[in-house]
Amino acid sequence: MSTPPLWPEELVSTGAEREVLEAFLDCQRRQIKAKLAGVAEEAARRRIVPSKTTPAGLIKHLTAVERNWFHRQLAQRDPAGIPGNSRGDDQSWELGPDDTLDHLIAEYDKVCQESRRIAAGFALDDTVPSERLGRVSLRWIYTHMIEETAQHAGHADILRELIDGATGL
Repeated sequence: MSTPPLWPEELVSTGAEREVLEAFLDCQRRQIKAKLAGVAEEAARRRIVPSKTTPAGLIKHLTAVERNWFHRQLAQRDPAGIPGNSRGDDQSWELGPDDTLDHLIAEYDKVCQESRRIAAGFALDDTVPSERLGRVSLRWIYTHMIEETAQHAGHADILRELIDGATGL
């Protein structure tokens, strides 16, 4: 029996802290997209739980959360200059008529790429002002984003199983 190839996050099992944090955040970003792959458009928008949580809403919300922590908080950009929701609030779950799953995933990819570019300009110990926390470090942002993205990847996993029985990756 052959051993499967290592996942990117496994390749950094003895890596430096930043390398590990980045690999695990990217792992969760891949997970959410993998759980949405192949979901029919109508199913991606349908509410099957009491909350606003839908597969399409999950990716739209996570895009807003990326904008919030990396673009607005870390880069200290004015929210008025950031396209789309940059708060990750209740409104970030709401879908417009043009919010196709393919479009939302493409936007998520674009926003995540910009998040990576922004983070590359900071050290883990660098801090920036935060309305709620006073100051926040890049290390904390990475850890929070791993937690937030993993939580919603778990939601996507359950929704996907309810939609069409698909489990795993």
